[in-house]
Amino acid sequence: MSRVYNFSAGPAVLPEEVLKECAEEMMDYKGCGMSVMEMSHRSKVYDEIIKEAEKDLRDLMNIPDNYKVIFVQGGASLVFAGVPMNLMKKGKAAYIITGQWAKKAAQEAEKYGEVVKVASSADKTFSYIPDCSDLDIPDDVDYVYICENNTIYGTKFWELPNTKGHELVADVSSCFLSEPVDVSKYGVIYGGVQKNVGPSGVQIIIVREDLIADGPALKCTPTMMDWKIQSDNESLYNTPPCYGIYVCGKVFKWIKKMGGLEAMKKHNEQKAKILYDFLDSSKMFKGTVEKKDRSLMNVPFITGNEELDKKFVAESKAAGFENLKGHRSVGGMRASIYNAMPIEGVEKLVAFMKKFEEENS
Repeated sequence: MSRVYNFSAGPAVLPEEVLKECAEEMMDYKGCGMSVMEMSHRSKVYDEIIKEAEKDLRDLMNIPDNYKVIFVQGGASLVFAGVPMNLMKKGKAAYIITGQWAKKAAQEAEKYGEVVKVASSADKTFSYIPDCSDLDIPDDVDYVYICENNTIYGTKFWELPNTKGHELVADVSSCFLSEPVDVSKYGVIYGGVQKNVGPSGVQIIIVREDLIADGPALKCTPTMMDWKIQSDNESLYNTPPCYGIYVCGKVFKWIKKMGGLEAMKKHNEQKAKILYDFLDSSKMFKGTVEKKDRSLMNVPFITGNEELDKKFVAESKAAGFENLKGHRSVGGMRASIYNAMPIEGVEKLVAFMKKFEEENS
């Protein structure tokens, strides 16, 4: 059986090299006689796995010493509640709404305090990033929240908002480890790993330690969502998603081997250019995002004809291109071209799109 080109938005394609390593170690991890799936999270062997994973992540992202890294269970949707629970000490936060996930995060935060929506791109179906250089942010907000890369709509903050001295919290799930990042610009930067780093079920939260030094903002915060407790216990308060963290560690090493985040960005820019250049020249396919705000990770596109879109999705699947159907809320098509998608995959997709256009014009 040959592998398909998997353009899924998540869970998504992983490096073949990593998958092969995991397969080789499935029955016996480095001579310990058991799989990582089976071993105790309190064992010396696993302790080395999780500590090495954190070290490699810190190296890749140049994470300052005063930031804590925690690996927790659940997806970003769980952290939507974890953010206000841990940070909303004054009871108010500012949210910039650039897609469904930022919108859902704001709705979740409204359960715990006041949410001020200081900018939105909903007026044009989230097809752009609003100007965030001079926002009207109330002085008494605890933080400003963004979803940095919008998986559904294919937009990206290429310039961070001017938070006017307030803490910036960013969900980077779909651009995590795709490019260099200055962690010091954020109070919290977090993401689900199932798009660019590993299997679903793991969240990585990077938080400046002073923000959690006194524990969570809300007394009702469940122990499992208390970032201070998780940090103090080095992500081992309870049984963590052990195998997922192990795979993440493998991917961290793969990114290092590939040349780090600078190399990843160049790789991703090259792939995105191939696809966007075709969309800009095509008479059938059109991108849906303003050019200045285009994501390198998620590329939505349409033909303008729903029946033709359906035909394209069906024929592309038959040709070995999986998961090109757009999100159910917007329709059309979407190609997610994360780190592990090879350039060859994008080139072959474009060749197929050209052929489809010729045959259906």
